[in-house]
This record gives sequence, C-alpha cells and structure tokens, in this order.
Amino acid sequence: MGDLTPIAFDIETSGLDPGAVVTVAGLALPLGSWLALNTTGRDADADRLEADLEHASGSNVRVAVYHDEADLLRGLDAFTDEHLNGDRHYLTAYNGETWRGGFDLPFVRSACVRRDVDWPFPDMAFADTMTLVDRFHTGDVGDLVGVYDALVDGEHCDPFDDSDSAVAAHEQGEWLDLLSHNLADIERTRELALLAGRFVAKSDFRMKNLSPPDR
Repeated sequence: MGDLTPIAFDIETSGLDPGAVVTVAGLALPLGSWLALNTTGRDADADRLEADLEHASGSNVRVAVYHDEADLLRGLDAFTDEHLNGDRHYLTAYNGETWRGGFDLPFVRSACVRRDVDWPFPDMAFADTMTLVDRFHTGDVGDLVGVYDALVDGEHCDPFDDSDSAVAAHEQGEWLDLLSHNLADIERTRELALLAGRFVAKSDFRMKNLSPPDR
C-alpha cells in the first residue's frame, strides 16, 4: 500500500430491483467529504444542505445536486478526475467489491453501462475495508456500523438504524437525512481504513487496480 491515503466511497440506491438507480454517491477525502445527490427531477438546495450537514456533523462537506442518475455519474467522473490521484490515493468501501461480489462498485459499473458514462475510477487502487477489519477481533458483528462501534465507537450523524431507510428517504425527498446517512457511512469507512493502516499488515490489503484493460 506504500504511502497511499484512503478515499472512502459509498452509494445509496433506490432499491435492489433491475430499475433501481444511484441516489447518492459519497467520497470522504482527507480534508472533507463530497456528496452527490440524485433528486430524480425534484428540487434541492445544495447550499442549505451543506450548511445543515456541516452543523449536524461538524465535518467539512460539499454537496452537488443532480436531477438524474446519468448526470450524477458524469459529476462523479468529473470530481474523481480532478481530485483523486492514483499515485497518492487508494479507493476503499465497505463491501464495495470483494472476491465474493460486493455492492457499490458492481452497482456503479452497471449504472455506467446503462447510462453510457465513463468508469469514474481509472488508475485507482482499491482495497475493501470489510476484508481489512477481518484482521481485528470484533465478535460476531460484520456490518459496517457494528464493526465501527466495536473498534472506534465514535460519534456520527446517522439518522437511520439501517440502509433500508435510505430508500424511503429518497422516495419522500428527505434529502438531509439521506445525505447524513451516506456521510456517516463514508466517514466510518475512512476511519476504519485509517485504523487498518496503523495495525494491519501491508500484505493483507490485497489491493487491485480498478482500471479496465482498454483504458
């Protein structure tokens, strides 16, 4: 892993059915977080959401509002192109993509195919946080919140008990709660990755390059 810095990634979706779309994509960087919101054609005030999120979380947050999934994916591609550097950063997510499958990266990959949008993570290394925390003793918990509480037990701004509530929040236009949930998850993920960077052997990071062979 060298001296690479973790960039935590997480998405929310409108469900798991074939017609589901990405509703939020969040990235936690060293100096703050960036959240992309897909309102599916509805209105949202990015400045107000930023202010409310920063007040609730105490974190530096930027919000970008998009009206459909294709625009969100293009916005994600533009942001990563400008702010992520494969020589300095590696991407991580909790169950983002493992040898058994994972969720976030396969979902985004399929969404990019559907919307004819470029893959937003070329030349980025990836290590899944879920596999890294296996090197700690956390009892019988395996979900992000449970592992985080076992190892860190820090404060967070998550209004939900589980990710299923994020689906309903998007349907009802409860943007602040939806974004707060995603922000909490990417911050949890980044803290766990930083913890692993202190205590887990480099060989256990099992990094892979996310760049497709024809890029």
